[in-house]
Amino acid sequence: MQKYLDGVALTVDEIHTGIHALILKGGMYPVLCGSALANVGVQLMLDAVVRYLPAPIEMPPVKGTNPDTDAEVECELKDDAPFVALAFKIATDPFVGKLIFFRVYSGVVTSGSYIYNASKGSRERLGRIVRMHANHREDVTEVYSGEIAAAIGLKDVTTGDTLCTEDHPIVLERPTFAEPVISMAIEPKTKADQEKIGAALQKFMEEDPTFRVHTDEETLQTIISGMGELHLDIIVDRMRREFKVEANVGAPQVAFKETVRQTAEAQGKYIKQSGGRGQYGDCWLRVEPMEQGFGYEFVDEVKGGVIPREYIPAIEKGVKESLTRGIQAGFQIVDIKVTVFDGSYHEVDSSEMSFKMAASMAFQSACNKATPVIMEPIMKIEVLTPEQYMGDVIGDLNSKRGQILEMTERGQMKVVRAMVPLASMFGYVTSLRSLTQGRASSTMEFDHYADVPNNVAQTIITGKKK
Repeated sequence: MQKYLDGVALTVDEIHTGIHALILKGGMYPVLCGSALANVGVQLMLDAVVRYLPAPIEMPPVKGTNPDTDAEVECELKDDAPFVALAFKIATDPFVGKLIFFRVYSGVVTSGSYIYNASKGSRERLGRIVRMHANHREDVTEVYSGEIAAAIGLKDVTTGDTLCTEDHPIVLERPTFAEPVISMAIEPKTKADQEKIGAALQKFMEEDPTFRVHTDEETLQTIISGMGELHLDIIVDRMRREFKVEANVGAPQVAFKETVRQTAEAQGKYIKQSGGRGQYGDCWLRVEPMEQGFGYEFVDEVKGGVIPREYIPAIEKGVKESLTRGIQAGFQIVDIKVTVFDGSYHEVDSSEMSFKMAASMAFQSACNKATPVIMEPIMKIEVLTPEQYMGDVIGDLNSKRGQILEMTERGQMKVVRAMVPLASMFGYVTSLRSLTQGRASSTMEFDHYADVPNNVAQTIITGKKK
């Protein structure tokens, strides 16, 4: 820096070294522009990665947890240290099948050796190892600490799994993936497509942790879920290009969820007598609201043997099945703690089935008492618009139940940031283009779930019952 201030011209190498040093300290963040589709700026970006970003040896050691002792473990970047790697990406190759991309944080791994998947507790043999150069594969026999390669032949590995040795187990921090916020029905156009669509969707799920597939129990339709309209459009397009599968898709549907806002208790009693041995199950459940992202927890507080231990799993199964059926509108129930704390049984008539039914009845009753609500995904949106259209943009966002967060300037343009329900944003790119004569642009990403207003909730419930 002093040399520059003194008016002395810097060499190219000195400039590269200075940028690299600043990036290491967090004093500079490189921003590069380009287009992968047009192959513009791609080589410059790759050169910048090599020149400026930290080499593995310049980073502090990665830390993980021993799954047996919960003790913190540090991975040294040494070839003679125990092998540790993270599977960070899965791709499907038409010639070799599934490719597991992994980065070695410690030690060395060789093709043909056995590795331990500490995330799943399974052991697999590592077949071929390849180093990828775009779409060209180079076979290698060893991968050293700090290097990236792809494995062929691993069947039980998913994105985020830690690979290591059984003698030195360690689990690295897994990447976090958001839950899907949008769904649509999909069906093959022909019988030939029907035979291939399942395999295609399965491969996409293996590659992309934010993509989900399930079958609707009522309509038996195949439902695909993802992070937005564009995400699912790309999936359908890839299915056509890579697997030659043509499909019809339905209108996008928002991934609503349900939860409770208060604590409540209820009894479920299932008694059935029809000649011979009857059915008897009786349990008390307590439901409690939990923080967003908590998911679900089942707790057993039964004391004194009022419910035999062998029936507790059946009660939990009844609760889990009820979670998928919803409270008011049939959406997944989340962020809830369920506790079984009392009940009774019959020595002859009680069975797992009767307690599962009793649990389902108690859970539904308790949830109805606990102020059930429907939640919807809220998106964070940023609109870049000329000043003359700013009023129209804000008015349009307000009409979509949006909440304006801030308005700033970026050069000659105005920036509007807001929170808007996803349900109001289908086709927004087209409507924004029409509203601003094609001069505005927007970016949108999922932010959080929020309770649906009562009037909107009633419309949703009525629509689900039709």
